[in-house]
Amino acid sequence: MAEEQTPDGAAGQGHEPPAEITFAEHFHPARPKSLRHRARVRSTVPRRSVAQDGPANGENPAYVSWLQSQSMLWHANELARQFSGQGSMWQNAYANPGPRQAVETASVWFTAYPISFITRPGASFLAALGDEDMWSAFEKIGIEAVHTGPVKRAGGLSGWQSTPSVDGHFDRISNELDPAFGTEDEFRAMCATATWYGGTVIDDIVPGHTGKGADFRLAELAHTDYPGIYHMIEIDESDWGELPDVPSGADSVNLDAVTEEKLEKSGYIVGRLQRVIFFREGVKETNWSATRPVTGVDGVTRRWVYLHYFKDGQPSVNWLDPTFAGMRMVIGDALHSLADLGSGALRLDANGFLGVEKSAEGMPGWSEGHPTSEAANHIIASMVRKVGGFTFQELNLTIDDIRVTSEAGADLSYDFVNRPAYHHALATADTEFLRLTLRTSTELGVDPASLVHALQNHDELTYELVHWTATDDVYSFHGEDITGGDLADEIRRDLVTHLTGPNAPYNLIFTTNGIACTTATVIAATLGISELDSIERSDVERIRRVHLLLVMFNAFQPGVFALSGWDLCGMLTLPPGDVEELLSSGDTRWIHRAAHDLMGANPSAHKSAAGMPRGVSLYGTLPEQLTDEASFARQMQAILAVRKRCGVATARQVDVPDVSHRGMLVMVHEVDDGGFVLTVLNFADEEVDGTVRSKHLPSGGTVTDLFSGEHVATVDDLFSFRVELTPFRATALRVDPPEPEPEPELQG
Repeated sequence: MAEEQTPDGAAGQGHEPPAEITFAEHFHPARPKSLRHRARVRSTVPRRSVAQDGPANGENPAYVSWLQSQSMLWHANELARQFSGQGSMWQNAYANPGPRQAVETASVWFTAYPISFITRPGASFLAALGDEDMWSAFEKIGIEAVHTGPVKRAGGLSGWQSTPSVDGHFDRISNELDPAFGTEDEFRAMCATATWYGGTVIDDIVPGHTGKGADFRLAELAHTDYPGIYHMIEIDESDWGELPDVPSGADSVNLDAVTEEKLEKSGYIVGRLQRVIFFREGVKETNWSATRPVTGVDGVTRRWVYLHYFKDGQPSVNWLDPTFAGMRMVIGDALHSLADLGSGALRLDANGFLGVEKSAEGMPGWSEGHPTSEAANHIIASMVRKVGGFTFQELNLTIDDIRVTSEAGADLSYDFVNRPAYHHALATADTEFLRLTLRTSTELGVDPASLVHALQNHDELTYELVHWTATDDVYSFHGEDITGGDLADEIRRDLVTHLTGPNAPYNLIFTTNGIACTTATVIAATLGISELDSIERSDVERIRRVHLLLVMFNAFQPGVFALSGWDLCGMLTLPPGDVEELLSSGDTRWIHRAAHDLMGANPSAHKSAAGMPRGVSLYGTLPEQLTDEASFARQMQAILAVRKRCGVATARQVDVPDVSHRGMLVMVHEVDDGGFVLTVLNFADEEVDGTVRSKHLPSGGTVTDLFSGEHVATVDDLFSFRVELTPFRATALRVDPPEPEPEPELQG
C-alpha cells in the first residue's frame, strides 16, 4: 500500500523529525550522535530595552525593571520555555557520563584566555578564534577542540554603572557576550568554522557563583525569587550591631571569625567552612560578607549576610532554595551556550561547592563533597547531555570526591591530582610522588580516560594537594612511612624551594594555593636559569626539549590532552612591575597571563585589546613554527599523530610499575586490540639505562618504537626489557604477544 501524501507532498501523517542536516552530520557522520553539536532554539530570545531614568534604588520602578531586563534569571526563564514540550529534548541518552565518548569527540584541546589573546587590529577575540587559518593550523597539529574561556559579561553593577570583573571574567553577570570579546554572531561563526575543520567549541558556565550584577542587586532589593539565587540571609535590625560597618566606597565587608561565630550561634549562618579560599588577613578571613543597608522594593531596609567561597564579588549560588531560582538561572545559561550559540561542550567552573550544611557543634560546616553538589552536578551534566553536549569539571577536591561527582555528573574532570606531581617529578628529578598519585588515583576508582591532563592554564600551579591534606592515611615515601598531611607539606616545600625564591624570582607564590608561573618558567627554574633576561638560544632548545617531555606525559595516557597559547608560544612570566595594579590585591596569577600573539596577527601590539601586557615568546608564532621542523609545534604534531594512531587516548591504564632509576616513569596501557602501549619518560637531566618490568607484559612479546617503527627489544621471562633514554626524553612503545608457534605437521 502506498504511503498517504500530505498536501505539501510530505509522506505520512503526524509529527516528523526535522529534515535539515547539521554541520556536524554533514562533515562528520562518524561522530557519536549523542555528542554532535546541533542547535535547539529556533531564534534568539529578545532582550528588553529599558530606559535608565531616575535614582538607582528599589523605590524606582524603572531601575527595578532595568535590573530585571539585565538579569540572568529573567533570560533563563524566557529561554527555557522554548525547550518545554519539544520532542528534541528526548533524543539523547543523558543519565550516565560518557567520558570515552567525549574523548573520542575531541581528545586534544586548546584552552584560550580571552583577555590575553592578541588579535589583528580591530578584530575581536571571538573573530580571532573563528579564523580559518588558525583552525587549519590546529587541524595540522592535531588540536580538535577550543575552550574559549569565559566570554560573557562579568563583574558587577553599582547603580546604573557596570564595574569590572574581580576574577578574570569568572564572576558572570549576564548570558550576553561581553562586547569586548565579540558578538553572538561571531560566536556562532566560530562554531561553524570549528565544525568545518572537525573541531568542537567548549564554552563555560559557573554553577557556583555569579558576580554582583543585576541578579545580586535584585536579591538585595528582596525582589520576587531573586534572594533565593544565593546563600543570602537577612539579619534582623536588632542584630545589626554585630555586623561591621561597610567602608566608604564599598558595598560589603568581610566578616571576621569572631562575628562569623556570633552569627552562627544566633542561628543565622552555617559558620566557618572547611576552607577559606583566597584567605588574606584583613581582606578575606571568612567566607561570609555583610552588605550595606539596602532599601528593598517593599520599602523595607535590610542588611544581608551572603556566602562567597571565592572573592566578595562572587556571591555563591544556592542550589537548594525552595524557589530553585539558582538552578533555573544556571541551566538557562547552559542552554543559551549550547543551543543558541552552538557550542558542543561546557566547562563547569567552581562546581564542587554547591552544597553547604551545618555540622556538629565546634566543627566546620560541610561544604566540600556534599551530596547537594553531587545532585546539582548530575542535573547540570544530564541537561547538557540531553541537548547533545558534554561537560568537564575543574574540581580540586579529594580523589574520592572526584570519583563520586564523576559517577553521575560531568563527563570529564580536570587532573588536579597528577598535575602538581609531574611538576614535582620535573623539579626534583624523582618520579616517586608522581607514581604514587597515578596509582592512588586509579586504585580509588578514577579512570585516567575521564581526566583532562593539562599543561598551563589561566590558574596557578596548584599545590594544595587536597587529597593528601585531607587524609590521615599513611604512605610509603622515600623508604619511610608518612601521613598524607606531612607528605603534602613535604611536596609543597620541594616545589617552593625549587621553583621560586632567589634562584627563580620570576615565579611567585599565590596565597596558599600554589605558584604563579608558566610551563616555560617552571622548566627554566628546573634547569637552573635564574634570570629570564639571560636566556640564550641553547637555553630555548633545552626548555623546548623538556616542554615536549611534559607533552608526552600528558598526551600519552588515556583521556584528554590540553594546552594553552602560553604553551604553544613558550611564554615567560611578566615582570611584576608590568601588572603592578593587578597584583595589588595579592593575586599574583597575573604574571603568568601575559598577552600573546598566537597567529602573528599584530606584531607591533604591546598589549592585548583588554590591556594585558605582551610577554616574551620563546617559540614564536604558530605560522612561524609550522615552517620549522624542529619547532615545538611541529614536534608536538608528530607526537599527537602517533598518539592518535596508537589509540592511547581511549586505552585502559593497567600499571604504573616500579622503576630502576628515580627519574624514570613508566605507564602501561592496554589498547582496544589487546596490545599494550607503554609511555616511558626520563625526568632527569642525565642518561638513563634502565629496565621496564610489568606483570602485564607477555613473555616473548615484541617491543616496537611507535615513532620509528623499529623493533627495539623482546620481553624476557621476567616480563621485562631494557631501555635507554637521553636526558629529559620520552618514548612510546608498543608490546605485542609473540606469534604462536606453528602446529607440528602430522607424520603419515
